[in-house]
Amino acid sequence: MRDPGRKSLAQLENLCKQLYETTDTTTRLQAEKALVEFTNSPDCLSKCQLLLERGSSSYSQLLAATCLTKLVSRTNNPLPLEQRIDIRNYVLNYLATRPKLATFVTQALIQLYARITKLGWFDCQKDDYVFRNAITDVTRFLQDSVEYCIIGVTILSQLTNEINQADTTHPLTKHRKIASSFRDSSLFDIFTLSCNLLKQASGKNLNLNDESQHGLLMQLLKLTHNCLNFDFIGTSTDESSDDLCTVQIPTSWRSAFLDSSTLQLFFDLYHSIPPSFSPLVLSCLVQIASVRRSLFNNAERAKFLSHLVDGVKRILENPQSLSDPNNYHEFCRLLARLKSNYQLGELVKVENYPEVIRLIANFTVTSLQHWEFAPNSVHYLLSLWQRLAASVPYVKATEPHMLETYTPEVTKAYITSRLESVHIILRDGLEDPLEDTGLVQQQLDQLSTIGRCEYEKTCALLVQLFDQSAQSYQELLQSASASPMDIAVQEGRLTWLVYIIGAVIGGRVSFASTDEQDAMDGELVCRVLQLMNLTDSRLAQAGNEKLELAMLSFFEQFRKIYIGDQVQKSSKSLALFLFLSSSITNLKYWGRCEPITSKTLQLLNDLSIGYPFLSCSVRKLVKLSAVQFMLNNHTSEHFSFLGINNQSNLTDMRCRTTFYTALGRLLMVDLGEDEDQYEQFMLPLTAAFEAVAQMFSTNSFNEQEAKRTLVGLVRDLRGIAFAFNAKTSFMMLFEWIYPSYMPILQRAIELWYHDPACTTPVLKLMAELVHNRSQRLQFDVSSPNGILLFRETSKMITMYGNRILTLGEVPKDQVYALKLKGISICFSMLKAALSGSYVNFGVFRLYGDDALDNALQTFIKLLLSIPHSDLLDYPKLSQSYYSLLEVLTQDHMNFIASLEPHVIMYILSSISEGLTALDTMVCTGCCSCLDHIVTYLFKQLSRSTKKRATPLNQESDRFLHIMQQHPEMIQQMLSTVLNIIIFEDCRNQWSMSRPLLGLILLNEKYFSDLRNSIVNSQPPEKQQAMHLCFENLMEGIERNLLTKNRDRFTQNLSAFRREVNDSMKNSTYGVNSNDMMS
Repeated sequence: MRDPGRKSLAQLENLCKQLYETTDTTTRLQAEKALVEFTNSPDCLSKCQLLLERGSSSYSQLLAATCLTKLVSRTNNPLPLEQRIDIRNYVLNYLATRPKLATFVTQALIQLYARITKLGWFDCQKDDYVFRNAITDVTRFLQDSVEYCIIGVTILSQLTNEINQADTTHPLTKHRKIASSFRDSSLFDIFTLSCNLLKQASGKNLNLNDESQHGLLMQLLKLTHNCLNFDFIGTSTDESSDDLCTVQIPTSWRSAFLDSSTLQLFFDLYHSIPPSFSPLVLSCLVQIASVRRSLFNNAERAKFLSHLVDGVKRILENPQSLSDPNNYHEFCRLLARLKSNYQLGELVKVENYPEVIRLIANFTVTSLQHWEFAPNSVHYLLSLWQRLAASVPYVKATEPHMLETYTPEVTKAYITSRLESVHIILRDGLEDPLEDTGLVQQQLDQLSTIGRCEYEKTCALLVQLFDQSAQSYQELLQSASASPMDIAVQEGRLTWLVYIIGAVIGGRVSFASTDEQDAMDGELVCRVLQLMNLTDSRLAQAGNEKLELAMLSFFEQFRKIYIGDQVQKSSKSLALFLFLSSSITNLKYWGRCEPITSKTLQLLNDLSIGYPFLSCSVRKLVKLSAVQFMLNNHTSEHFSFLGINNQSNLTDMRCRTTFYTALGRLLMVDLGEDEDQYEQFMLPLTAAFEAVAQMFSTNSFNEQEAKRTLVGLVRDLRGIAFAFNAKTSFMMLFEWIYPSYMPILQRAIELWYHDPACTTPVLKLMAELVHNRSQRLQFDVSSPNGILLFRETSKMITMYGNRILTLGEVPKDQVYALKLKGISICFSMLKAALSGSYVNFGVFRLYGDDALDNALQTFIKLLLSIPHSDLLDYPKLSQSYYSLLEVLTQDHMNFIASLEPHVIMYILSSISEGLTALDTMVCTGCCSCLDHIVTYLFKQLSRSTKKRATPLNQESDRFLHIMQQHPEMIQQMLSTVLNIIIFEDCRNQWSMSRPLLGLILLNEKYFSDLRNSIVNSQPPEKQQAMHLCFENLMEGIERNLLTKNRDRFTQNLSAFRREVNDSMKNSTYGVNSNDMMS
């Protein structure tokens, strides 16, 4: 190794110090830049060793460890096996000889060891898997002092965690093969070792004042938890699905769980160690309680459950440690697992069930009453009771479940505690739980099931509490001396009650409901409607936003349950009338309140969609005075959110699109061909367009006012355009907007191209207008409107595209908002126009019209301004680009073929990268694009080889020449597609099969080499079977791309994939076949 000298070492140490210690941002950035260059330098490895050997600061050791981790992790130009073995051995010796390293250095070195071990798991040296001796590697640490023991346990813990986590730089299949092999060969031994060490630790009188023993116990618990938290079957569950999680313990671990001492160990630890350790112990118990049911037979499961319930009972009888929020949270999770993994019929048979359910009920009631303590943990308790209540109709055990006694107590505790919290929150200025709508909605969903159990008691309680609050509220409103605080308290209580009534009505199950329960629902509904009348009558003076949001939540639940086939038509019409009346009232008085406006408009939009069985009701509703008022008076005078409010952002106008979508649907019910009615409806929008036109005609105008008027107008029009999905109504809109008002939209793009708040709504309107939704764009045979519409589309794309490219360098954090979003909408617009089937694009070139050519050339300019990485980093941009490219390769391949070589290479590279995208839509679109390109190539090649061939046109000839100059691009895509089909979890096999045949026929020699490489990478005993798989793949396949031949290949490919997977199931070599693609 070349000695860089002490001077260079001192420079590196100084840079580390600047990076980690300096407070000056500029100095830190310069240090960071210099160190990045160091990590990419050729002599990085030797310098890292010098830093570890001679470095005087912990920061330089940290730098060395992290640099080495990057070096061993890289996929291109990986380090040789011998070098990685040397690094692994060096790290172990370094840790063994330097026990006093800084904690973060030790952690970084252990991370390096874990990464080397994981990535080298299948590496052999003289028939020995050299990186599979983790337990042997750490034995010397475990047999030494406590400090060394901690290092050994941390190594195993970090290794387990590292192998359990997939990373984005290596294929998922490779990760799963490593994880599966580690699970089968090492994990149980590590778990057993961990439990034995915990037993030894708990058997001694631990001196927890000793920092080192404290640390050892913590690391042992972390190791055990990592073992139990391992992704045993590759489901990669995330923490958001926590309450559904089952731990898929392998059958070979049965002995550990049949032995009751394993479970007892953790319950004993919980009671014998300080509360600061208990959360980890309880986390381990949560995982143990979630062991898959099929690990046991019925008798074994009953015995295991009995021990588990006994342990829970013991904790509930001695709840002192639960005052710690972390302990409390984990214990709530443990309680939830009792029902998520076991049936009520099994729980009731446990010996102490009556006592345990009483203790759990008391614990739940106490928890709910202390609403301010650990509110995020309540979810697990409500989850337990929700599952218990839902199981009542299905339990067959003769033993009493006693839920009819305890469930009403839980319901009452939840309701009364929420009501009692209102006064305290207002008095002390605390954070209101109602502000967290997500959490409240989640709890109400759970309460909807709990409250329907013993529904008579729930309903009686709600009626009693509602009547009390409503009466007090009415009296306070009538009293001249009422204090605002008292009114606010009653409004807060009523808000909770309206939310809860909506929830319990939403919990109605049609097959389990009786007439008596429906009558109880009616009692509750009547009270909410009476309250609505009272609050609506006061809106001119004052209103309560949270109470209105609760009303909307109630309406939504009521609509889901009672607007259906089983309700009498008169009831449906009445309910819809009430909803619409309430919606219009809200829009009149709450126009400046975005949450209420958006929720009201969403409800109105849902109602306007209608239901098949409500067509008569909707027709009647359109004739109602309230609806007619809305259709005839949709102006800011009556609905303030339609006004131009200079205080609000332009983006706040989004709700207008929803409003006009609903209005458009309601208008269409009786519109037919009545142009007069349509023009009457459009009068406010006509006036707005004329106002903007007037402003644009003058040299100086109020730009802000013009922007607000135009943005509001185009959002309104987009809603109407979306709703008008029938030819007759859409043609009225088209003839209204074209040609009169189209120049105004073009002018807006020209003026404000740099302001996405203006351009995005205009571009989205244009994209909607050219979208042939439900075949609404069907022009008469004598009409030129299809071509004229495309000309306007081309003009807008060209104008926006040419101007947006003049923006220059845009900061990375603003590039999507300022540039890419608009480009994405342009791509969608062009795709909709090209695939709408209302324009014959051949006429443009025939008559010398450059509209098509301008649009396509602008597309290319925009595309080349976007880095490849951005195409896949922004999902909306990905989908719009690849769907447009699919249309271009299908219908405009001559244009693609005429492009410059570097543009063709860019497009092919984007397809190649898209083939491995996580988004299935993108991946499928890329397969389709590739299929069109390959088919075009194959046809042109076939024509060029025929004896009496028609001469190829210039574009085709150039394209063939380019592809022959760069065969590696098509070959690489053949490798990628084959790799995905053989080694990856291929979710769109049919789509992948379509281009694959063409790729093989165009690259027969390369395919043969690729096949031999894959066959030779298999173990000798499997090579013959793999060779046969490839033979069967091409059996009966002719050298053409006719549909019949393609279908035969697709069938062969399905069989090929099955056979290859069966062949490789027990192979440890196949994983390295991924390397052939790199």
